[in-house]
Amino acid sequence: MFSELKFPVPWGHMAAKAWGPLEGHPVLCLHGWLDNANTFDKLIPLLPKDCYYVAMDFSGHGLSSHRPAGSAYHLLDYVSDVCRVAAALQWRRFTLMGHSMGGAVAGMFCFLYPEMVDKLILLESLGFLLAPEDTEAWLKSKRVVIDRLLSLEAKQQAPKARSPEAALQRLLEANRHLTAEGGAILLQRGATETPAGLVYNRDMRVHTQNRESLTVEQCVKLLQKIQDRVLIIVAQDGLLIPHKLDSRNHFVKALRKAFESTLKEHIQIAEVPGSHFVHLNEPKAVSGIISNFLMVQNARARL
Repeated sequence: MFSELKFPVPWGHMAAKAWGPLEGHPVLCLHGWLDNANTFDKLIPLLPKDCYYVAMDFSGHGLSSHRPAGSAYHLLDYVSDVCRVAAALQWRRFTLMGHSMGGAVAGMFCFLYPEMVDKLILLESLGFLLAPEDTEAWLKSKRVVIDRLLSLEAKQQAPKARSPEAALQRLLEANRHLTAEGGAILLQRGATETPAGLVYNRDMRVHTQNRESLTVEQCVKLLQKIQDRVLIIVAQDGLLIPHKLDSRNHFVKALRKAFESTLKEHIQIAEVPGSHFVHLNEPKAVSGIISNFLMVQNARARL
């Protein structure tokens, strides 16, 4: 069983769902880009029962309010979402678990507020996004963010309504890693029923997100702030296996090489069977690893 939570913010509210005893060890769960808190529905019931898990919807996702008109979505905005929820819960120190983009947000939060995080669990995420090596490519990526936002504002398009079947099919077509069951679970929180059909809840402006990108050296140096407290889980058919990726994902190979050479004794990297949504599609593949990491008091937990 879970309970629904809602926290006021200046532009509306942040929504979340919680499992476990209020007095349990706090674990804040962060979903991926375009997803919502339901991404943890299958995993959390398999984890230690003495923890209090809160899975939040980032602004513009799930049941959380969209940001004010004229605003874009920056990675640091999502970090501020975490700050607001932690403050509302009165949590001074807690565990962070993030999937995909949620892992990048969790990583950035750790480096800005290392004193607040006791352990970091990254699911199909390395906790960072590398900056393009080419200056022109970096400039182009920033210009795209602005141009997309202005284009969306100019169009002023109403959200498209779809039948439940079409809404699910569109979701599955956009993400080959999702199963029909997993897609249906995300839609329960990710869409609203209207007389015309289902309308996705997410703010279209999340497509204009501006990422905080770093160099490999910065990533390694920052991770050293919380070393011995980091668990990284990658799926064998996911998005982080270097030899299976195209050149656009060069950062994966560079980061994993740096982590395994510089921080090999201080972080844990586990590869499991499954896809990018392994925690939702096949939660038993990761639940044991995560449970062991959560339960061991010494942060140098062994898998």
